[in-house]
Amino acid sequence: MPLVNGKYRANNKDPRVPANEVPAEVRAKNFEPVDTGYTTEDALEEANRCLDCKKPMCVKGCPVGIDIPTFIRQIREEDFAGGLATIRESNMLPSVCGRVCPQENQCEGNCILNRTGNDPIAIGQLERFLGDMTESVGATPVCKPANGKKVAVVGSGPSGIACAGALAREGFDVTVYEAFQTGGGVLTYGIPEFRLPKAIVKREIDGLKDLGVKFEYDAVVGRLYDGDEFFNDMGYDAMYMAVGAGLPKFLNIPGENLPGVFCANEYLTRVNLMKAMDFPVFDTPIKHGKNVVVFGGGNVAMDAARTALRLGADSVTLAYRRTEKEMPARVAELHHAKEEGVRVMELVSPLEFEAGEDGFVAKVKLERMELGEPDESGRRRPVRVEGSEFELPCDVAVTAIGTNANPFASMAADVDLNKWGYIEADEDGKTSNPKVWAGGDIVTGAATVILAMGAGKQAAASIAKTLLGDDAE
Repeated sequence: MPLVNGKYRANNKDPRVPANEVPAEVRAKNFEPVDTGYTTEDALEEANRCLDCKKPMCVKGCPVGIDIPTFIRQIREEDFAGGLATIRESNMLPSVCGRVCPQENQCEGNCILNRTGNDPIAIGQLERFLGDMTESVGATPVCKPANGKKVAVVGSGPSGIACAGALAREGFDVTVYEAFQTGGGVLTYGIPEFRLPKAIVKREIDGLKDLGVKFEYDAVVGRLYDGDEFFNDMGYDAMYMAVGAGLPKFLNIPGENLPGVFCANEYLTRVNLMKAMDFPVFDTPIKHGKNVVVFGGGNVAMDAARTALRLGADSVTLAYRRTEKEMPARVAELHHAKEEGVRVMELVSPLEFEAGEDGFVAKVKLERMELGEPDESGRRRPVRVEGSEFELPCDVAVTAIGTNANPFASMAADVDLNKWGYIEADEDGKTSNPKVWAGGDIVTGAATVILAMGAGKQAAASIAKTLLGDDAE
């Protein structure tokens, strides 16, 4: 890289190095990764655009506080092991976060280059680049000596993993209890292979095992054990609840129970975790629809629509009651979906599913909507248009309109819940029970991977301070 007065010259006016994406017509027919990631040459070129800001706003935009300028500088110096170690000081899931975090609203959204009319640094791509080098360069953080304290982490999704990793590094004896047969939570069952390969999730979890974290699978806390057993019989000093918000919301319209109508949770879990796309090699079936309609406008809806294409659908329609402008999905996910052939139908709302002669769903009755005044979210509220009903053929329908709190939260431990069933916790994750902390979607409702991880890290610091006192500093 070029030097000026002993320092690397930032070529920040150069265009951002583009992602290496597989052509849409190819990727829409398989579950291989959409983006193959930066090469070493790409990463060096992109890292050289960084300004090395004295007051890096990108760090302030990161919910887990990664030292972004340092790891970018280490990439520039080709110290890849050092760069990975820098990230892992704050984030044990760089390969995951580099792929699925909404960087455009966080670190990259705060990049100073945005103010100069230039493209922000591709921080997510650079983080992923280093994360994917884990096996070749290694970077397992050093753990403090065992402190004799035991913590149970309930849930192995992003928040639970972040908390477990942070506690293990502080010398705690940590066991993660997971209801499914494998770890990762929503990273495994909710995000498709083409966005986040399951081998990546497994590798990140194996990194936690290297820190001494233990995992108990097929362990439904609230059914097999509860807080009293953890504390009184099993000797745990604290519990972190990170059970997520995986209870699906439904449309509550006639015909929603017809065969061929899925909630996104079931649809994606069958494909992502239970390998239904490889039926009958794996014995979990899925309906391979030819005309698929997906209801929703978030990332989960995009995942479901793009999955349906890869399962062989002739047409996939994304039906949303507002417009594209109001969709909460990442811009990149909507762009990829449309590029692959998903049709967006704006300003429509479902009224009823109807069955065909075989008893399976055959069509959905819809009505047109128009936008009224803003609601509590700040988005304009959809208002029905009288007399605008019409029908859309479909042999598979997927509802992706959000989730509610996991009901096992109230059975797992004696903690206060709010009126929606979410655990009440303060900014440190403390609940009404002095031995129980909570964070992630079970506290905030459905949010991003990195925000859940930030909650896990914050709770880990609070747990350490509470159990160790001044020794936690």
